[in-house]
Amino acid sequence: MAVEVAVKAAVDAPNVLGDCPFSQKVLLTLEEKKVSYITHLIDISNKPQWFLEVSPEGKVPVLKYDDKWIPDSDVIVKFLEEKYPEPSLITPSQFASVGSNIYDTFVSFVKSKDPNDGTEQALLIELKALDDHLKAHGPYVAGEKVTIVDLGLAPKFYHLVIALGHFKNWTIPESLAHVHNYVKLLFARESFEKTKSAKEHVIAGWVHKVNP
Repeated sequence: MAVEVAVKAAVDAPNVLGDCPFSQKVLLTLEEKKVSYITHLIDISNKPQWFLEVSPEGKVPVLKYDDKWIPDSDVIVKFLEEKYPEPSLITPSQFASVGSNIYDTFVSFVKSKDPNDGTEQALLIELKALDDHLKAHGPYVAGEKVTIVDLGLAPKFYHLVIALGHFKNWTIPESLAHVHNYVKLLFARESFEKTKSAKEHVIAGWVHKVNP
């Protein structure tokens, strides 16, 4: 029985995989667990009627299993872990929230128009905390094995690297060597290569948020 998943299409190319980090997290989970699936690309600006019927809030991703549609990436990932326990992607509870503030601080910084508003500093604090964690526990958040927390962070780092590079000419400081190694490991995974959006679609997805 094939699993079906509805994910965001690219802003400027409705037939191409889009830049939603939460959609990619679900796709990464399916790929890492070697679950076969059918993808539906949803044009967010022109949502099809069938999609609005299965996702009344119009949010992606949603996953179909046994004729039942499941919303919310966290719920979907938990469901997939129960249905397909091998390989286990469970993150030990003490590491489950590692890096959880990185995305929000990145978003504040990329949207910021004031270089002195503290948003860059807030992001650097979060990245330094992750670097310290990886130094002690790495190379992944929970050690040698990739887990769900990594699959959630991978797409967020992809957005961070591309958007901050493009809009702010900013890069992760070289001093954060463990973060650099971590990002390199994540981006090199076969599952990541197969599920990432093209760089130009990530930029297109951020343009209206950065320059509303």
